[in-house]
Amino acid sequence: MTTPVLLTPVEARVLATLMEKARTVPDSYPLTLNSLLLGCNQKTSREPLMELSESEVSSAVDTLREAGLVHETTGGRTTKFTHNAQRGIGVPEQSAVLLGLLMLRGPQTAAELRLNAERWYRFADTSSVEAFLDELQERSEEKGGPLVIKLDRAPGAREQRWAHLLCGPVDASAAVASRMAAPANADLQARVTQLETELAELRATVQKLCAELGMSPPGQTE
Repeated sequence: MTTPVLLTPVEARVLATLMEKARTVPDSYPLTLNSLLLGCNQKTSREPLMELSESEVSSAVDTLREAGLVHETTGGRTTKFTHNAQRGIGVPEQSAVLLGLLMLRGPQTAAELRLNAERWYRFADTSSVEAFLDELQERSEEKGGPLVIKLDRAPGAREQRWAHLLCGPVDASAAVASRMAAPANADLQARVTQLETELAELRATVQKLCAELGMSPPGQTE
């Protein structure tokens, strides 16, 4: 029987950050300890936000190395680190991607996971994401047991969210309450800011065209 993987929140953040950077910035991978620290503490694509110290990240790396989930690379003047999550946990690539995203961004719906996975792995559709999540939820005890749980639907929500179990059992009701109480996250704010910028540019373009045509901009009278 496979021994279940059990991580602390800091270890989960360190492992998932290595998983993310390996796919999103391959030219900068493997990561130095300083780059790993910056990735763990970044303010976007993280839920919850963390302010980890170098010693906390270093300690987590040591534990993950002992568990076979992180490897230290040799050569060069600076020590760098790579992850071994897929093989260490014993899951296919697609499942490893989903676990990494859940560790980094907290509970998400299957649709959110598909969207957030774009730079990691392109799933054909939301149904394929759900299929891998179902496999992770129904994982046998011989393989270490379930790795995700489907949370209760939050009031007003259209879809249920999923959470990982790599840090132990999840209080489903608390996770739902926390999601409802939390303010808009950094990703949502970034999207709003981008839309506002695009809208401002569009308005400027319309005003320029109207001026060239001798017309009043929409909403203005002669």
